[in-house]
Amino acid sequence: MNTLTTCLWFDKREARNAAAFYAATFPDSHVDRVNLAPADHPGGHEGDELTVEFTLLGQSYVGLNGGPLFTPNESVSFMVLTADQAETDRYWNAIVGNGGQESACGWCKDRWGYSWQITPRRLIELVYGPDREMARRAMEAMLSMQKIDIAAIEAAAAGG
Repeated sequence: MNTLTTCLWFDKREARNAAAFYAATFPDSHVDRVNLAPADHPGGHEGDELTVEFTLLGQSYVGLNGGPLFTPNESVSFMVLTADQAETDRYWNAIVGNGGQESACGWCKDRWGYSWQITPRRLIELVYGPDREMARRAMEAMLSMQKIDIAAIEAAAAGG
């Protein structure tokens, strides 16, 4: 058992759907266990799906079917570092194409309202590299994008 597990709040009956989507989308991800409520509780009844334990990219999470009282916001996001454009496109398209929405600078939101930063490692290398002028051009290019286009970032960084 992990010492630290992140709990994500979902509307009723959505935790398992989200966990299954994440497990189908990302490697080293799976639904581990569905836990039923052992008694009636605020907003639910004995036998309802209360929590879903899952692993996402090797990290443990619990999805709580808590209802509509709390909703996610951009103050917390999942940053997924990608190896190349194909991986960037695959994750972005999976999230946006499953009822999510695009945002700016590599951010998108899944259909449950959680924010994701689909971030190519190459973008990090260029933006935080030692050549500050190259970094500035890469950052300015990124600021104009929704999904990150690695080739366009590299061209901008090179001065093109």
